[in-house]
Amino acid sequence: MRKVIAVGTVLVVAGTGVGVAYQVAARQRDYRAGMMRGDAALRDDQTFAAIEAYSGAIALRQDSMLAYLRRGETYRKRADRGDLEAAARDFRQASRLDPSATRPLEELGDVRYQLQQYDRAIDAYEQVVRLDDRAPRVNYKLALARYRSANVDGALAALEQTIRLDDRMADAFYLRGVCLRAKSKIPEALKAFEKAVALSPALIPAREELADLYGQLERRPDQLDQLQLLAGLDRGHVERQVAVGLAHARARRWDAAVLTLSSALERAQDEPALYRAIGEVWLESALARDDRVDVSKAREALVRIASNTSASSEVLLLFARTLMQDGDFEEAERALHQATLRFPVVPAAFLSHAAVAERMGHFDNARRSLIEYEALTPNDGEFVGHATRIAALSIRVNDPETASDWIRKGLDKDPQNATLLALTRRVATSESPEPASDRSRPASRPQGN
Repeated sequence: MRKVIAVGTVLVVAGTGVGVAYQVAARQRDYRAGMMRGDAALRDDQTFAAIEAYSGAIALRQDSMLAYLRRGETYRKRADRGDLEAAARDFRQASRLDPSATRPLEELGDVRYQLQQYDRAIDAYEQVVRLDDRAPRVNYKLALARYRSANVDGALAALEQTIRLDDRMADAFYLRGVCLRAKSKIPEALKAFEKAVALSPALIPAREELADLYGQLERRPDQLDQLQLLAGLDRGHVERQVAVGLAHARARRWDAAVLTLSSALERAQDEPALYRAIGEVWLESALARDDRVDVSKAREALVRIASNTSASSEVLLLFARTLMQDGDFEEAERALHQATLRFPVVPAAFLSHAAVAERMGHFDNARRSLIEYEALTPNDGEFVGHATRIAALSIRVNDPETASDWIRKGLDKDPQNATLLALTRRVATSESPEPASDRSRPASRPQGN
């Protein structure tokens, strides 16, 4: 009897073992199937289905680092802020499950960088570097995150390690140049950018920095070379052609500038930036060569965009300069008045409007523009001169109160200014050179003419 019981017990235990083994095998089979479904859905860009499949796999095996990693990568692919936070949670969990794995930490750093949480990205990348100090890509990411967090010295230190590990990484030299330029180490920055474009000739940001630095250093031929290369690399943006044309103009190569911009106009006839640039070139050429024909060409180009209601303050100011050069001060005054009403306003438009309005005898409008200019540029170095003009114009429109106010402001800056002291005596004796025809109280905006 005892033998029968013993045999029965053995059979039950064996059966239970078989059942457990079967369940474990089934769960493992279902886990693998879930991972395969997730991978297939991800390949087809079906992120929702992929997340469901990976979540099912995690439910079967919560100790699976790979399942959390794949689900995190899927969440990251969706790129919504909420999905990025979910991705970060999965990457953290994957890292907890396998502390020696670098990929979850790197992915976590990438997500934190996308969320502009640069300090947390730095922490993740530094953990990767401690696990594997032979990864140039991660050292570069660490440098980039440090730069974004305003730690330029820390970024340079990470870049030194990056370049030691991989001296063919063009992006690393480009970022090194950016950091060195931020520290005003211009010669070193220039070398870094030159190395970057030598390694990667199509690296547009590095060439843009080079062009800018060459311009800053007055190396005009080198700047023009870079601008022409950029125009060739990025043909879809007319701004590149504009930059080349204006670079020719700065070098006083008027014909080359016009040819460059005219060729671009043939391909993009409705592009306002090209008309603005060619108008500017014709105007500068007219001023340099005293050529009335060039003035007419400048006016013809600029009127096409200045008459548009979307014309910027800068465009209207340029158009007004052309009109003044053409002797049409009445039309120039109207254009400048419009320039002072378009936002963002170019402060110089107020100065030009004041000058033309005064020339046309519209003294109140002139002083209003000067007052507005001073409000916009309180630290302007010409304050005393402008205060003197405002005071004089106020006297001309029989507004001694405003004249006295601006005389006082001017004398606060220059107590011995002879012109202001003379104006003080004129105000005291209520002296005015001529009857005013447009007297009014000062306003914050210039009036129309």
